[in-house]
Amino acid sequence: MAHYDWATLYEKLSCCTDCALAKGRNNVVIGVGNPVADIMLIGEGPGRDEDMQGYPFVGAAGQLLDKMLAAIGLDRTKVYIANIVKCRPPQNRTPLEDEAMACLPYLRAQVALVRPKIIVCLGKTAALYVYDKDIHITRDRGIWRIKKGIWILPTYHPAALLRDQSKKKEAWEDMQALRDKIKELDIAL
Repeated sequence: MAHYDWATLYEKLSCCTDCALAKGRNNVVIGVGNPVADIMLIGEGPGRDEDMQGYPFVGAAGQLLDKMLAAIGLDRTKVYIANIVKCRPPQNRTPLEDEAMACLPYLRAQVALVRPKIIVCLGKTAALYVYDKDIHITRDRGIWRIKKGIWILPTYHPAALLRDQSKKKEAWEDMQALRDKIKELDIAL
């Protein structure tokens, strides 16, 4: 894996054409938040609002994510937020495997630069590439796993909660588990 600093990573991604998603993008959506956060959140990929603004989780799902974080005393200044793919898939479809694989080296570089103690996978796609390739989000959400010294928690994507309100109770349980892990690891906020 290539070793990047933030400036080199941004430069590389700004002109990336490693997959077909580059052709349809307005902006490369790299990440936002504290670049040395103890907590990193990883989603699937940019939607329309994110593609237009160049930042992850700025649409309706992002507003819900902000509320979820606030409920446990977090905000975007205390975490780092990124996605599996950095360019918007057409019609917000799930990224194809080759698209995700093209972006994973950049996500790994982000993880190496941030050096989080905790990663929260927002949704199945993020969990598939970070947590376990055999993930079933309804079965495995809320179950901690440690990989390479990083605690990883899969939970529902905020967009899924907007579509299905019945999942909000489980998502709240996951946020409480995150809050408890932050305390257990003595992470200063």
